Order: sequence, then C-alpha cells, then structure tokens
Amino acid sequence: MHDTKRPGPRNHTELFIAFTWMALQGFGGVLAVVQRELVERHQWLTPEEFLEDWSVSQILPGPNVVNLGIIMGNRYFGLSGALVASAGLLLVPFILVLLLVVLYGQVEHIPAIQAALKGMGAVVAGLIIATGLKLIPALRKNPIGHTLGLAWVAISFVVVALLRVPLAVSLLVLGGGACVWAWMQLGRQERQA
Repeated sequence: MHDTKRPGPRNHTELFIAFTWMALQGFGGVLAVVQRELVERHQWLTPEEFLEDWSVSQILPGPNVVNLGIIMGNRYFGLSGALVASAGLLLVPFILVLLLVVLYGQVEHIPAIQAALKGMGAVVAGLIIATGLKLIPALRKNPIGHTLGLAWVAISFVVVALLRVPLAVSLLVLGGGACVWAWMQLGRQERQA
C-alpha cells in the first residue's frame, strides 16, 4: 500500500522528466535505474512499495517499466499521469533508437563495435544482481517473511536459470504459490489483530 504522506511528483512535467531521465539511462535494462530514481533519489516509493509495484508490473503484459510508469502516473494524476509517464518512457528513447539504428547500420561490421556490445552484457547482468541484492532487505516487511522470501528467490533462480523452465510457467507456479502464501499470511495477521 502506498504511503500518501510521502511527496510524489508535483506536476505532470516533473513526472515526464523523471521517467524520460530513467528511460535515457536504461541501456540494456532499467531495473537498477528505476529503483535508484524512484526509491533513492526522488523517494516517491519505499523499497517495499517499489518491490510490490515492480512485482505487479512483472506479471502484467508489456514492458515492465512501462507498466510501472502507468501505475505511478495513475497513482498521482489518474489517466493523464499514466499517459504522461508512458510518454516520458517512450518518446525521447524512440527518437534516439531510430537515430542509433541508422548509425549502427554504418558501423555494425567493425569488430571493435561488435566486441563492445558483447561486453555490455556482463555490465547489465551486474546491474540486475546489484539491484536484486538491494531489494532483499525489503523482504523483511513482506508478509511471506524474510527466510521464506529468500527461499523463493533461490528456487526461482534455480527454476529459471538452471532448469530453464519457461518464464510464463515459472511465474504462474512460483508467483501463484507466493501470492497464495502471502494471502494466507495476511489473513492470519488480520485474525490476530
């Protein structure tokens, strides 16, 4: 649940600029950038809220960060905010990608360019791992619990990375199981309160 006492974007322009800035930093993936911008820099979300919103964004169809932009924009400004955040994520990067495609067509045959692009894969993997490690403390406040949450992380890694179970199946089984467990825990907490 979002804390309405914490400040959010003051207007549509601030929302647009924030999401454009995130999109422009997100070469190869934006998870680390989005977490840093929304949680650490702007403080529009706590780590726990980010984890919740990102989880919802993951299971919706479409790009995760666009889903998150729609959620955030809608939360603060309704439909117009959702459209502004989406435009911030897509407009300037779309123009830049078109320009880069034209440029890449001119230099794609150069071995140094090919090697540089392959080397960026390691950087992207490192950014994803670093962000995952930053989000682990947020599991302490999760209804699943810290220990079981870490177990779910480990099982998810094994299932997706090592066993290569398709993502849709993994999300359905593991995500569904986590949702059911969290729902049961929240019900138990309500009965105790």
